[in-house]
Amino acid sequence: MSLTAIRHEAIHLDELVAAVTDEGAGAIATFIGVVRNHSAGLDVRLLEYHAYESMAEKELAAIASELEQDNDGVRVACVHRIGELQVGDVAVACAVSSAHRAEAFATCRALIDSVKARLPIWKREHGPSGPYWVGWRDARG
Repeated sequence: MSLTAIRHEAIHLDELVAAVTDEGAGAIATFIGVVRNHSAGLDVRLLEYHAYESMAEKELAAIASELEQDNDGVRVACVHRIGELQVGDVAVACAVSSAHRAEAFATCRALIDSVKARLPIWKREHGPSGPYWVGWRDARG
């Protein structure tokens, strides 16, 4: 069973690595997404993640389940943080174990790509000119 969660608290990679550790796995690949101090040429001082939490939890579990079913022997863990994050804070962490490194790397990449594409999580960055939503366009015109 995979570890997946949407949390307000800090993320610790050791928890994810422990969740995917398996005697049959010769590789564990990890990804850590960290809040950086710039985006699209603008300074970033603070970042907020907002989510439709219950839906995000279910979708994250579905992603992990799909990857484990499609890749025999793979174990998956992913935690995404929401709330206010400072520069340097961990926003998302992924860990994948498998028998061989190529499969671990590929599945870890597929995991974070699916998380970015499918989770109902929205990002609001704060810079010198104030806060702004990232990737959001007003549909009203």
